Amino acid sequence: MRVADFDFELPPDRIAQEPPAERGMSRLLALARMDGAVHHHAFADLPALLQPGDLLVVNDTRVFPARLVGQRLPGGGAAECFLVRPGSEADTWVALVHPGQRLRPGARMVFDRAGHHLEAEVLSEHFHGRRLVRLNVRGGGSVMDAIHAVGHVPLPPYVKRDDTPADRERYQTVYACREGSIAAPTAGLHFTPAVLDALAARGVERTSLTLHIGYGTFQPVRAENVEEHQMEAEAYDVPAAAATALSCARRDGRRIVAVGTTTTRTLESLSIEADGSVRPQHGETALFIHPGHRFQLVGGLITNFHLPRSSLLMLVSAFAGRDRVLGAYRDAVAHGYRFYSYGDAMLIL
Repeated sequence: MRVADFDFELPPDRIAQEPPAERGMSRLLALARMDGAVHHHAFADLPALLQPGDLLVVNDTRVFPARLVGQRLPGGGAAECFLVRPGSEADTWVALVHPGQRLRPGARMVFDRAGHHLEAEVLSEHFHGRRLVRLNVRGGGSVMDAIHAVGHVPLPPYVKRDDTPADRERYQTVYACREGSIAAPTAGLHFTPAVLDALAARGVERTSLTLHIGYGTFQPVRAENVEEHQMEAEAYDVPAAAATALSCARRDGRRIVAVGTTTTRTLESLSIEADGSVRPQHGETALFIHPGHRFQLVGGLITNFHLPRSSLLMLVSAFAGRDRVLGAYRDAVAHGYRFYSYGDAMLIL
């Protein structure tokens, strides 16, 4: 299958640059896997669209301010360091840096903000322009505390503005609790305490797992053929409570509804015991879900609208069918839906 088969036209003004005025005010496009029927709702309608007994699975990862903006040392030229994932040694990180041609091993940077001074030294070069950097706090102190003080919210590149203090709250889900992601699991951004309470009152069960979102989730698909793309590994954890909830839902024949593509990838990466149960598990997954994948756990999906030719769009197409998904996207464009991270949502059942 060709990557070009997952292209679509999107007017630039459909790309959401800001979150809704209030969390939870998004729209919701419902797509039926069976026949491709499309219906339009508000996200607040979600509880009525799910069934009592459904198990909703969310990703409780929390975004940290991974984008560091400062100057090169010496000289003071502009420098940027985007922290991708921790290195194997304390206070080291794999990072993307700019300008890459000037930040070779031995180069140093400083990031100053709100009275905090964080320094970085490039230790080595890696593939795709990455660097291994060592961070330290001038005068001593916690590196993570300094990252929180000087770092910027890592908004995706199609949001054409600087981050604001409001993004520190709006680019997190209301249930985020386990820090480690460089991007939000954006399907979860629509949920409010009121929606979660209404789901519970409806009899929809909820459980949490963790997948720390790294660069791999948004890595461009550079191959011409879908099957040639390889995902980067990302760390996940499925605790005992989630494993028990999943096992009970499977045993009872209840539907498992994943909130987001990261939750879906985690669920579909899990090993299932001979008796059909799911055990607590943690590790890394590089699973690339594309058309042809046979879903073992996921029976419903809540997701945002994704980039053309992206692995995320291929995952959604694997779940609902490429033609139906692209047809729903055309319908969403025609009806003025907002796309991507701060945009509206889809429910696929």
